[in-house]
Amino acid sequence: MANTVTKKQFIEDYQNEIQSLFAEDVNKASVANQYHALAQLVKRYSNRQWTSSIKKYDIDKQKQVYYFSIEFLPGRYLKPNLLNMNFLEMVREGLQDLGLDLDVIAEQEPDQGLGNGGLGRLASDFMDSMPSIGLAAHGNGIRYRYGLFRQVFVDGYQSELPDDWLRNGNDWEIRREDHAVVVRFGGNVYLQQTESGHMEPVYENSEDILAVPYDNAMIGAGELETNNLRLWSAELPHSVDNEYVTPEVRSRVKAICRDLYPDDSTYDGRILRLRQEYFFSSAGIQSIVRHFLDHHDDITELPKYVAVHINDTHPTLVIPELMRILVDDMGIDWEKAWDITTHTMTYTNHTLLAEALETWPIDAIKTEIPRIYQIIDEINRRFFMEMQGKFDDNLITSIAPIGDGSIRMAYLAVIGSSSVNGVAPLHSDLLQKDVLKGLYAISPEKFNNKTNGIALRRYVHEANEPLAKLIDSKLGKVWRDQPMAIDGLTAYADDDQFLQELAKVKQANKRAFAKFIDDKLDIQINTDAIFDVQIKRLHAYKRQVLHLFYIITEYHRIKANPKADFTPRVHIFGAKAAPSYYYAKSVIKVINEVANMINNDPEVGDKLKVVFIPNYSVSIAEKIIPAADISEQISTAGKEASGTSNMKLMANGALLAATLDGANIDIIKAAGRENEYVFGLTTAEVYKYYENNDYSAQAEYDRNPELQRVLNSLIDGSIPNIQSEGWDIHDSMLRDNDQYFVLADYADYVKTQDQISHDYLDKKAWTKKSLANIAASGAFSSDYTVARYADEIWHAPYAKDLQLLDK
Repeated sequence: MANTVTKKQFIEDYQNEIQSLFAEDVNKASVANQYHALAQLVKRYSNRQWTSSIKKYDIDKQKQVYYFSIEFLPGRYLKPNLLNMNFLEMVREGLQDLGLDLDVIAEQEPDQGLGNGGLGRLASDFMDSMPSIGLAAHGNGIRYRYGLFRQVFVDGYQSELPDDWLRNGNDWEIRREDHAVVVRFGGNVYLQQTESGHMEPVYENSEDILAVPYDNAMIGAGELETNNLRLWSAELPHSVDNEYVTPEVRSRVKAICRDLYPDDSTYDGRILRLRQEYFFSSAGIQSIVRHFLDHHDDITELPKYVAVHINDTHPTLVIPELMRILVDDMGIDWEKAWDITTHTMTYTNHTLLAEALETWPIDAIKTEIPRIYQIIDEINRRFFMEMQGKFDDNLITSIAPIGDGSIRMAYLAVIGSSSVNGVAPLHSDLLQKDVLKGLYAISPEKFNNKTNGIALRRYVHEANEPLAKLIDSKLGKVWRDQPMAIDGLTAYADDDQFLQELAKVKQANKRAFAKFIDDKLDIQINTDAIFDVQIKRLHAYKRQVLHLFYIITEYHRIKANPKADFTPRVHIFGAKAAPSYYYAKSVIKVINEVANMINNDPEVGDKLKVVFIPNYSVSIAEKIIPAADISEQISTAGKEASGTSNMKLMANGALLAATLDGANIDIIKAAGRENEYVFGLTTAEVYKYYENNDYSAQAEYDRNPELQRVLNSLIDGSIPNIQSEGWDIHDSMLRDNDQYFVLADYADYVKTQDQISHDYLDKKAWTKKSLANIAASGAFSSDYTVARYADEIWHAPYAKDLQLLDK
């Protein structure tokens, strides 16, 4: 194993690696080449364990899980891999002996932005935890040529540039052309009876695309196991005579894997998204079946040895694709094939927003993947036959896979799976009572909850080494292996010396972040201020606008009485808006202009600063999170499925400013309500407004003079350079009646923030609250999350004894 390599051997191997790759000495190599050589060496060290794990799974006929996700958001691999190989300190010291700095070298690695936020980061956290508990589980996704996009601000507006993360290649991947498969699109398909009486599909004029896998080692902690993340790339088939391929055809093939989330504001963009979803679903299922048949004789035993997990609706086409292979290619009768499929598939729903439940026009599916449409149509027909007489016809129609001229992907995912889970208790409850109510009525046994988790190794052990070492000094390293053991820190809640040391760690992290901001944005921030952080995708329901309103309120108060006592704050945002999401981009513009106004007002000085960091990413999150004092988790109650930034921030000692939504509820319960700041409408109160249809944003505005001044400032010229954007937000509140109840929660939010400002002045009491959050964070390790999936959904074994799982 790699962790048996000595520092002396590493230094020699590293020098040889640079000489072999670049024909130069270590100290003459560029920092970029120093990174490439280090990554290649680490990959080479890990390959033996990678090979060993895959072989062992097959020899032992261990059940293997395949996790399908259209997003994976791994960030950087170098330091997390070194950490999991027990290699981090040795490599850092070895590089120091050569006059090099690991942290400087690590900054050369591109941040793999193959996801948009929590969905993709959760998938990557699972990729870390699965091998770390000894679970045979592999990822399946798309190797996007460009990441989400590189966000820059031009005159305060978001502008999108290509995220060319593959410009210099990817040192961690291995191309497996010998494992490529063909994915068919378009053309005509009809069924023809064979001599044996089997109905066989005949394809005419189909568009065949070669799916080539690129494999990435997912190294478990302590190298317990190493699993595989397989990302697919679209290419022209070898059978095609490239000399006669038109540029249009080449472009159409390349487009499949060019961009994460193509612009869906156009029909062509939507169709490209559909092609992406079928491409990686088909390629992945073909690969799984082929691998299974290489090691097993009976395809009917597939559910015994394979679990396929659908991470949100995007990979739902794995269900009809497996049916296609079983029925068409293997000649299995429909009923048996459906039994195999439904017992192989499991599904996680990640949304409570009705508009996020994917649907596709029937004509689009018919045109792009005609055989898959035929199979979905048959699934739909048989669903009606099975349900009629058992349930009301209106109910059946409302939850069938096909309805209202569309294929309803979430409904297909539920019907074609053996398990359906939400990602926080409130979310799972609302799925059953509201979003998927009809499907729950017919199959209640399928539904369950699996609260999300985070990779503490990434966000504490590696991103916050000072905190991790302080915890080690009190608990030893048991908490790194058994995360719930971190609750042993509660014994130090009244230890003044430990609380002082903890406060020093936070202050050191704030100074490091302040230097980063100064270097990157030329903004100087007060490290004695409250660092108030909101980092998440920009969406109206996440309510960055509410946070903005409080900032404007603070500014108005300072300007009204500049000499009054004021607890300093630095408000920190990180967020991207979807390119076609006009309202979200207006919010970004207004936040940036408010920041310009405040940050350049000498009367405000160090009392208040606003920092919106462009191009928010995993690596930037690793800089923000250790420095945070307040974690803004302020979505409208009943809208956030779970959230995971809330877990990352609490694990680093930030206190919640939160609604009772998603996993906030679980965090508040774990850490104690007295250690968080809770405000706002409850889910029941939000749903009561929906039921009675009696919410009045205008009434909220009329009764609150401070709120009136905030909203008026958006349109009266007091905030420069926000002409139309200020009106966009103003009108969304009053003309459109405030869809996400921002105005309803404003007064309580301001009151809560004022309490935060008061409490922060008592540094000892504040640090005790911070400690309570850290000590409660072990329960939110994704190690436990994937273990619960393995035990209760996938029925797959894992090697690690998670002794404190059910504590």
